[in-house]
Amino acid sequence: MSTQPDLLYSEDEEALRAAVRDLLTDHCEAARVIARTESGAPHDIALWKALADGMGLAGLLVPEELDGQGATHREAAVVLEELGRAVAPVPYLTSAVVATEAVLECGDGDLLSRLASAEVIGALAVALHVTAGGAYKVVRIENGRLHGELTGIADAAVADVLLVPADDGGLYAVDASAATITPQVSLDLTRPVAKVLLDGAPGRLLGDAEPAVRRALRAGAGLLASEQLGAADWALTETVRYLKERKQFNRPVGGFQALKHRLAQLWLEVVNLRAAARNAADTLASGKSAEEVAVAVAVAQAYAGPVAVRAAEEALQLHGGIGMTWEHPVHLYLKRAKADSVAYGTAGAHREALAELVALRAP
Repeated sequence: MSTQPDLLYSEDEEALRAAVRDLLTDHCEAARVIARTESGAPHDIALWKALADGMGLAGLLVPEELDGQGATHREAAVVLEELGRAVAPVPYLTSAVVATEAVLECGDGDLLSRLASAEVIGALAVALHVTAGGAYKVVRIENGRLHGELTGIADAAVADVLLVPADDGGLYAVDASAATITPQVSLDLTRPVAKVLLDGAPGRLLGDAEPAVRRALRAGAGLLASEQLGAADWALTETVRYLKERKQFNRPVGGFQALKHRLAQLWLEVVNLRAAARNAADTLASGKSAEEVAVAVAVAQAYAGPVAVRAAEEALQLHGGIGMTWEHPVHLYLKRAKADSVAYGTAGAHREALAELVALRAP
């Protein structure tokens, strides 16, 4: 019998949130993130080391006997909420969640230990838009060497290890230095994608690619909803704060009824997003059946993308002229929300998957 999901945050989760938020407040202010997007090196590796190594967050999903924290997806979701709230340019989702889940499925203890201790950054070499169970591109393997080109690989630019699916059905660990990695134009400058070219690169077989990729992308999609929640919550909170301060006709703009209605509607949508994201994280953490996990993830992603985009769009519009400037961080949130809305499958793709899972026929 299935237990009821627990959508509330525990004391430990709130303590974790406070610690992560304090670190991000000190080291991830908006001006610094914007400056990094202009530098050609958007990833904040020092911040990643502080989170992953200093706080041990890279190993939340890894068992303690493999140098991890032995925590669950609920704790990882709290971290991602805060990273989303700060649009932090770190490879947490791609390395500590997606790559780690793939290696957990393969059972490679040595690589898991290196990922958990932040000795290496991992990246699953599957295009960011691919959904769990969807088709993904593979490379050719000949005499133990990998040949091929993969595009749209998130955070490949800072990866030390690439997890590459090959045409023999295997998932291979490839040293990133053996690949040619070329940045591609990315809408979200805080999570850039890249092209990966393998020309005879050696790889170490980890296990079967299909179950590993499916598990990794499902966990990525489920916890992405928490990142989207964090970004949407920031957009709502900052917009409310701004409208309380901004005056027109000697009155706070937030006092106008039309804007109150817009913000009230957005608040309801963000609250519903929180419920969907928490349910996805709790279901992933509870060890429930694959079908229950798939349903929870599909529900969360069918809802999260549109809400996060709408929250960012409302924030930009209601900030008026200042919201349109490069100096104001709202554009970072809009770009992240837009990019996240297609990451690990669009809302439409997840609705279609959900319809099949619950046997809901199309009209």
